[in-house]
Amino acid sequence: MIDLVISGASDKPIYQQIVDQLSGQIVRGELEPGTMLPPIRTVAKELRISVITIKKAWEELEHLGFIYTMVGRGCFVANLSTREIKDKRSILMEEKIAKDITYYKSLGVTLDEIIEAIRKGYG
Repeated sequence: MIDLVISGASDKPIYQQIVDQLSGQIVRGELEPGTMLPPIRTVAKELRISVITIKKAWEELEHLGFIYTMVGRGCFVANLSTREIKDKRSILMEEKIAKDITYYKSLGVTLDEIIEAIRKGYG
């Protein structure tokens, strides 16, 4: 079984929590290329969530290029080069930062304050 933790308290939809966790595991090399993902129904049953939710997550992961499907065989982690992984990681980071910056600007937070908060978070 793949390692997933779903939070009912999160403001993120469940499918997005799954996409974020699995894409992170792939980018970090925790899920190697060619690794077969468990069947959608199995994951849904183990996490006690809808098959439709898992299917949506798998479709999003495939759309993002992290996994591929072989009809009749299942879903597998894509064989990504080091460069592709770095590119995907950068894209995901930049998308998240852009959304966060928009929010912080609406609060009147300065760039220096954001940088300081990031330093504290990494500290």
